[in-house]
Amino acid sequence: MLTTVDDQEPATGNGGRLLRYVGGKIGGGLVSLLLVAVLGFFLFRVMPGDPVRTMTRGAPMTAQQIADLRERLGLDQPLWKQFLDFLGNLLRGDLGTSYTYSRPVGELILQRIGPTVLLVGTATVLAIVLGLWMGSRAAWKHGGAFDKATSSVALALWSVPTFWLGLIVLMAFGVGVGPIPGLFPVGGISDPDTPPELLPQILDVAHHMVLPVLTMLAVIYAEYLMVMRSSLLEEMGEDYLTTARAKGLREDLVRSRHAVPNALLPTVTLIFLRLGLVVAGAITVETVFSWPGLGLLTYEALRVPDLPLLQGIFIVLAGSVVVMNVLADLLYRVIDPRVRES
Repeated sequence: MLTTVDDQEPATGNGGRLLRYVGGKIGGGLVSLLLVAVLGFFLFRVMPGDPVRTMTRGAPMTAQQIADLRERLGLDQPLWKQFLDFLGNLLRGDLGTSYTYSRPVGELILQRIGPTVLLVGTATVLAIVLGLWMGSRAAWKHGGAFDKATSSVALALWSVPTFWLGLIVLMAFGVGVGPIPGLFPVGGISDPDTPPELLPQILDVAHHMVLPVLTMLAVIYAEYLMVMRSSLLEEMGEDYLTTARAKGLREDLVRSRHAVPNALLPTVTLIFLRLGLVVAGAITVETVFSWPGLGLLTYEALRVPDLPLLQGIFIVLAGSVVVMNVLADLLYRVIDPRVRES
């Protein structure tokens, strides 16, 4: 059978639109990453504090020795020269050397990113499961006792500062209140006295994770719950649900097979958008619970300030937000036919 040019045009047009869409999103992401690098450099240059004076505080050093240290760190150069050096090194994958640890910044970040991913990943998965389940049930029975209770608690936890909630959880379940002893470790990721076998090590890390994961879970699950509830409420008045009921489907099947999949579209996008922000938001939780991840490393770097380390962490955290935004846009085109047709 012969294929005419007219038959090929729709496929070619769709493919061209897809390539332009993907190329536009990736190009916008690259521009955003460049802006992140520029912001990451200049942001920490306007911070109060002199790294050299902080590093030499209390040490008997002459003015010449301080000047030599400033020259070795490159802080004696004009700001534009420091920026060009930073940008050139960044393009080669070199994030610089930490003032505090005298080690490559990339090596320090790789060493600390594992605990952060473990903490954030666990809290996020639990928050997604809990938030979507409670949000769908609350919307399906909106106005009832379950809806009012879950929405009120979610809004209250959503508005609480994370560090404050972490301190409350730490005092209540870590330190103990009155005659009630603390049930969980107050900080760290493991106990040095734990046997070296795999199972005891896993159980020890899980024991240390309970309080920081609980703190992050309490804050972030509320957003998923509220968005899922709102999305499902919008779907509940659609005609296709009336048609499904008219066909004799049970109410739980109408909810699970028809209403919830359509309501998930904005929620899935939110999940990807929030992943990068959750990683950045772990700073306060890790600081409160002395969790040895990127958050605690950021706090330690701010005290100097350790400019290369702060820049590297900022680029990694902000870059993760940009990447997740691009992935969310691309995924939304896959799961929503209305976007593909536009």
